[in-house]
Amino acid sequence: MPDLAQRLRNLSAPATVAMSVRARALRAQGHDVISLAIGEPDFATPSHAIAAAHAAALAGQTKYPPTDGSAALKRAVAEKFRRENGLDYRPDQICIATGAKQVLFNALAATLDPGCEVVIPAPYWASYPLIVRLLGGVPVFVPCREADGFRPDPAALDAAIGPRTRWVILNSPNNPTGAVYPEALLAELGAVLFRYPHVWVLCDEIYERLVFGQAAHASLARVVPDLADRVLTLSGVSKSYAMTGWRIGYGGGPAPLIAAMTTVQSNSTSGASSIGQAAAAAALSGPQDEVGLMRDTYRRRRDVVVSALREIPGLTCAVPDGAFYVYPGLAGCLGRTSAGGRRLDTDGDFALALLDEQHVAVVAGSAFGSSPFMRVSVAADDASLDEACRRIAAFCHGLTGPN
Repeated sequence: MPDLAQRLRNLSAPATVAMSVRARALRAQGHDVISLAIGEPDFATPSHAIAAAHAAALAGQTKYPPTDGSAALKRAVAEKFRRENGLDYRPDQICIATGAKQVLFNALAATLDPGCEVVIPAPYWASYPLIVRLLGGVPVFVPCREADGFRPDPAALDAAIGPRTRWVILNSPNNPTGAVYPEALLAELGAVLFRYPHVWVLCDEIYERLVFGQAAHASLARVVPDLADRVLTLSGVSKSYAMTGWRIGYGGGPAPLIAAMTTVQSNSTSGASSIGQAAAAAALSGPQDEVGLMRDTYRRRRDVVVSALREIPGLTCAVPDGAFYVYPGLAGCLGRTSAGGRRLDTDGDFALALLDEQHVAVVAGSAFGSSPFMRVSVAADDASLDEACRRIAAFCHGLTGPN
């Protein structure tokens, strides 16, 4: 058999996907599996977005779309950026892609040379370092402590940036922790980044509409406008509008970078689905009531799950300010043995044993560069979350050995 590319040899599927596949396999064997491993809303796409897609198809909008996005969706994105983020992007400063992940991929593919470094605060979305490595780059991690709310320390970020740094990736609200970066912190991080004119900054804001309580989302390019010519602001419709399968993401940034990203896209997928773009334009421009309903539901579920997990021996659990995950600590469970006889030396051991013995799928914190934790998605119905918490409690109560 001919060889595969060397760059694939150390590249695996994201752990979120791997755990979901394992959960599906157990379910296919007849087990009652509750999967809290994937970041996918359990709501339906807003009806006006579906209607817009249907109308677009009936109107014949089924041909090749522009590579960088339809004029209608670019207008909707530009208005959204102005209305919600305080950012003013021209059409040539906006790109539309097949999901936010492709926006990220295009940006890195357009800018990374072999050996270039990308600074990533940890915990991080699992795909960041995987894509960096696939493209020949080197991820450099900045650990964020639970005691600091999983937010990056500006001094630590400063220490991580060097002459080979090409990008810094900031993700707020954060996946997996739900941490939200307040304006004051963004200003401090911006002051650090301003000193390094050779560094691009990617702000992943895909969960921006899902912020709870007194926390508030802010965009770095607005808080520190002197950085705007180096900032790519990334978002999409998947999380806030329950449109994961429509595969529409977008980014706003300096025109030369957007042009380079469009070149990458023109040689890979070309334009995103024309029907998906029509749906996304309607979602961004139409009624926003359902977004508020989703946000309030996630907040209520967060409160229920955090309260339940805090009652379980061996677990700690911070209260996330955004997204739809909780990120409990497992330190009190390690070094022990599960009821099924598995020794739990790592959070990976914990996640596998929990799935095999109690049929609850979560993702180990090691997949996000931070141990010992697990990511639990609250994008599931109330009954499933209640039962999952009961099973996690039963699993932890069944542990034996040193505490």
